Amino acid sequence: MLRKLLPCLGKYKIYAILAPFSVIMEVALDVLIPLVMAKIINVGINGGGGLPYIIKQGLIMILLACLAMAFGAVSGRFTALASTGFSSGLRSKIFRKIQDFSFANIDKFSTASLITRLTTDITSAQMAAMTVLRIAVRAPALLILTSAMAVRINASLSVVFLVAVPILAMVLAFIIIKAFPRFLVMLGKTDKMNSYLQENLIAIRVVKSFVRRDYENEKFEFSATELQNAQRNAEKLLILNMPCMQLAMYACMIAVSWFGGKMIVAGNMLTGDLMSFISYTSQILMSLMMISMSFVMLVMSKASLTRISEVLDEIPDISDEDADAELLPEDGSIVFENVSFSYAKDGNNLTLENINLKIKSGETVGIIGGTGSAKTTLVQLIPRLYDVYGGRVVVGGHDVRQYKLKNLRSAVAMVLQKNELFSGTIRDNLRWGDRNASEDEIIEACKLAAAHGFVSSFPNGYDTDLSQGGVNVSGGQKQRLCIARALLKKPKILILDDSTSAVDTATDQSIRQTLRDGRKDVTKIIIAQRIASVIDADKIIVLEDGKINAVGTHEELLKNNRIYKEVYESQQKGVA
Repeated sequence: MLRKLLPCLGKYKIYAILAPFSVIMEVALDVLIPLVMAKIINVGINGGGGLPYIIKQGLIMILLACLAMAFGAVSGRFTALASTGFSSGLRSKIFRKIQDFSFANIDKFSTASLITRLTTDITSAQMAAMTVLRIAVRAPALLILTSAMAVRINASLSVVFLVAVPILAMVLAFIIIKAFPRFLVMLGKTDKMNSYLQENLIAIRVVKSFVRRDYENEKFEFSATELQNAQRNAEKLLILNMPCMQLAMYACMIAVSWFGGKMIVAGNMLTGDLMSFISYTSQILMSLMMISMSFVMLVMSKASLTRISEVLDEIPDISDEDADAELLPEDGSIVFENVSFSYAKDGNNLTLENINLKIKSGETVGIIGGTGSAKTTLVQLIPRLYDVYGGRVVVGGHDVRQYKLKNLRSAVAMVLQKNELFSGTIRDNLRWGDRNASEDEIIEACKLAAAHGFVSSFPNGYDTDLSQGGVNVSGGQKQRLCIARALLKKPKILILDDSTSAVDTATDQSIRQTLRDGRKDVTKIIIAQRIASVIDADKIIVLEDGKINAVGTHEELLKNNRIYKEVYESQQKGVA
């Protein structure tokens, strides 16, 4: 785990080295202060050293305290720089890793869980880094040095610690072993709550329109209560830590005072030495408490680090390492050769089965089928959003697995069923298709997508700001902007996945007409529920239960295919 995470420090490695060094210097200076205090009592007060000696040693104590404070401040700054740099590097590493994930990888983790890992878990990892760099260095160093000084003052009195330390170690080990799995459960509940929260905020308009506020409140409160109970279950073990440490601390202080006082009465120990020993006792027990707190923090962080490592260890389902970096699709031709596909990667649970299909470059192809017939799944294999389970998909004369993903996907523009726009201006969103697109190219693409008219009607035109998700434009407007964005890619293959469902039939027909006349060299695949959207296609594919039921023109299918004919007649009745 450390080998994977340490490189995330990047340019902040120097601070990660300097921070422990500064901490050790701070500890060394702190340890010297009780020695000077003992001299003041033994020599300055009891030994007749007088006021000059006391003042001299007092100034030395002040100097040591100031230097310790300076090193403490410096170590705090170095620790903050290193830990925040580490979390920034780790967050970037995970984000880049997620960008390489296929749809299957993202489905495995879920969006809510990935968000939690990028936020809550990385914050926990940052706290762990701070703990390791500061407390986990300071506490052992303080324990070792103060123990050595305590033994130097009075070895027999130091036996007190030999009794306390093993007991505390056993208590701490018990807490660590029992608490870790409980924190994993707690983080799982956090994922679940975040999932509810994300779903509710995205669909807030639906919630309000169906007056389901009370239901959503109850669902969220139930999830929040589950998280609360899991957190309480995890932390009720941790609260044992502090009472045990304090009990040991006070017991040791009483024992040292008792036995030390007897030694002074017997003449075997000086008063100043006992005062120093008590100071070292406090520091030893404080270091043990810090070690205990560090372990508690690391136990909490280990659960988060385990979840972070799961993301970093995940092997992307789709790889292009062996692909030809120079290979580009020659045209927009597409061939499915005996293709099968399974989300579960199980031959007994196929979503698509025995798909054989040839699409010529520049053709317009319609795809219709009932819900669950795998229309979207079929087209997602073209830009290799998923990999086939069996057979192969050929684009531009080559198996899609021979292309670098960037080269393949640059040739394919896909307007998904769920249209996504991003915060920013309309122009910024359109330039996702081509960041260097000129104003004329943007306007031409919007005209082809029947979007230029409504964009021009806005007071700021193409500089109109869109809210996250494009919620301040209608569903039909959003669809047309997404089509325009796809057209700006100048793709060889354009896939429209039910992407005109929110526009009226006249606008739908206008878009199809302009696409047919304006982009004749582009292969167009149109998934639609309305037969009117695919009626003019060169060929129409009818899917049923993941299999091709029929392929033909509108007239051929209307004459020979029962499914197509039933759909057509039902829609015509609806129009009538």
